[in-house]
Amino acid sequence: MPPRRSHKKSRAGCRRCKIRKIKCDEVHPRCGNCAKHGVQCDFHSPDVLDELASPATPTISLASAATPVPVSVASTAESPLQTNSATLAVPQTPSIRTSPVPASPTPLFSQPSLFPQPISTGQIDRLMELRLMHHYVTVTSKTLLASSTAAEDIWRVTVPQMAFEGRGYLADAILSVAALHIRSQTPDDKAIVRASHAYAASTFSEYCASLNGGITPENAEALFLTASLIAFQATAVRLFVKDDIEPGSTGSGSRYTLPMAWFHAFQGVKTVVASSWQWVRNSTVVKVIIESQPGLQLDLNPLGPNSFFGHLLEGLEQELAGEDPQLFSATAQAYAHAVSVLNYTHKTAYAPTALAFPATVSRRFIDLVEAKRPRALAIIACFFALLKRLDDVWWLHDVARREVMGLVSLFETGSQWWRHLEWPIRIALWEGGPISPDVWGVKWNTDMQPRENMEETMVSHIELMVNALAQQAQAMPSMPATPGPEEWALDAASPD
Repeated sequence: MPPRRSHKKSRAGCRRCKIRKIKCDEVHPRCGNCAKHGVQCDFHSPDVLDELASPATPTISLASAATPVPVSVASTAESPLQTNSATLAVPQTPSIRTSPVPASPTPLFSQPSLFPQPISTGQIDRLMELRLMHHYVTVTSKTLLASSTAAEDIWRVTVPQMAFEGRGYLADAILSVAALHIRSQTPDDKAIVRASHAYAASTFSEYCASLNGGITPENAEALFLTASLIAFQATAVRLFVKDDIEPGSTGSGSRYTLPMAWFHAFQGVKTVVASSWQWVRNSTVVKVIIESQPGLQLDLNPLGPNSFFGHLLEGLEQELAGEDPQLFSATAQAYAHAVSVLNYTHKTAYAPTALAFPATVSRRFIDLVEAKRPRALAIIACFFALLKRLDDVWWLHDVARREVMGLVSLFETGSQWWRHLEWPIRIALWEGGPISPDVWGVKWNTDMQPRENMEETMVSHIELMVNALAQQAQAMPSMPATPGPEEWALDAASPD
């Protein structure tokens, strides 16, 4: 009789293989048998131990377990310096049983459960995470338009360090932005496409759950940074929307969708700042980022002699004649303030100043855009044209042409608004190299540097905004809530 072959027993196999009495290959973080059958492995998720111990008890995900109880933070006013309030909520969390942490190594950040796990070993996941984090630190963090060395160091060094301290939503936001950046360079990389979707979904899920739990001194910085990264995601994700119209296409039959994710995401940053200002105002991290951006020294007379976009307010009296009396003042202020921001950013030499537009316009103006009011659409067409100077930034590449021509497609041929669209169309389709002052319409003002007069502008604006919200909350505490963080976050995550 031939000698019996040696046999090595699997003594450290996963619980599911032991229950089925089959040999486990002990591959971490997901054994081969579990991967083959498409089931979760307790190597990857310790929570599976509870599931196997109590098969009759349904599992409850932390993301869906919280039942929000609305808590009004503040109401919104239509003043240009005021922001939308978010309806934060206090979650009612069920008791969760703890289980031992596996001794084997696990990925740096958990793969979102909304997407299927790869059938290969978990090492692939770890390599993807390392690839994304390396790309963010070495490349992506330098493309976030930080106008100072200190701000760039925060995005490159401090933000990843904070993510490693247990802020999962911030970690996933970093990986999501990095994935979108790589995707813009290699659009046919299917693994990167899946990663960009997966980490975006995980970011929004965990971030909204954290907001529902309330902003605290401990999480205020991380929530602000995550909101900022979500704003970058909201702009970059439209690079991959398949429904964009072709250049030059006109008519109401186009499939162009309004870029509301832009406004909701940037307004979301403002909401988080307003709700957490009592803590983040003294944060060196937040202060450096805010102070690295130029303030808006607006001329609040949009019809003055130096108003380049004053023509966008022509015929406003006739439009307001049919306006709801309760919205008359808010509508007039919304249009006037939006045009004032256009006038200022149009003449400043620092091109990224234009990005203040979606964050500073009022909620009423966003409502007018969503209602497809021709005047509001013409105004945001001019805003996107201002971004032509940022064409070399990956997450803003070609945005002027795509968005302007998409907005133009919403106007009927022969519309009275066509003459107001001549400038944004000319700028959006410009291919003659650097735009001259004659084409741009004004000589850029180089006197205003990115960091000049910060304390008197951006910070003071935030102080005014927060004070106004506090006063309004005391005067009308029962005002209806505005869209919460889940709405603008999910809007920003709309799939392509």
